[in-house]
Amino acid sequence: MRVRAIHRGVNGLLGTIRIVAALLLSASVAINFANIVGRYFFAVSLQWAEEVMLFLMIGCVFLGTGLVGWGGKHIRMDVIVSLFPAPIRHAFELFADIVTIATSVAVAIFAWPVIAMLAQFDQRSQAANIPLVIPQAMLPIGLSLMALLIAMRLVLQGTAK
Repeated sequence: MRVRAIHRGVNGLLGTIRIVAALLLSASVAINFANIVGRYFFAVSLQWAEEVMLFLMIGCVFLGTGLVGWGGKHIRMDVIVSLFPAPIRHAFELFADIVTIATSVAVAIFAWPVIAMLAQFDQRSQAANIPLVIPQAMLPIGLSLMALLIAMRLVLQGTAK
C-alpha cells in the first residue's frame, strides 16, 4: 500500500516535470519563431528574445535532470564497471547513485545563499529585465529533484526485491 502511494506520487511528479519542461521548450521555440518572422518579414527583432530563450532552456534542462536521474540515465564512467559480474556491478551502480545524490544535495545547498542574494538585491537581466533569481533557482531546484527521484528509485527498487 505504501509502495503504491510512493509510486503514484513519483509518477505525478514525473508527469508534472515533463509538462513544465515541455511548456518551457515550446515557449522557447515560439519565441524563436516569432523573432524569425519579425526579423525577416517585418525587419523588427525582439531585443529580449535571446535572453528569454536562454532562461527557458536553463529551466528545461535543470528540470529535466530529475527525469534523467529517475531513469538512471545520467552520465557515468562505467566502461570497466559494465565488465564486472552483476553483484559487483550493482554495488558500483548503488555507490554512483549515492554519490550523485550527495553531490546534488551539496550543490543545491551551496546555491541557495547565491539565490537569496540575487533576490535580496533584485538583480535583473539586461535585455528582458527578468529577475535573475528565477533562472538561477532552476539549478538547485533541478538538482534537488534529481536527488529526490534517484532516492525514490532506490527505495522502490529496494522494496521490489
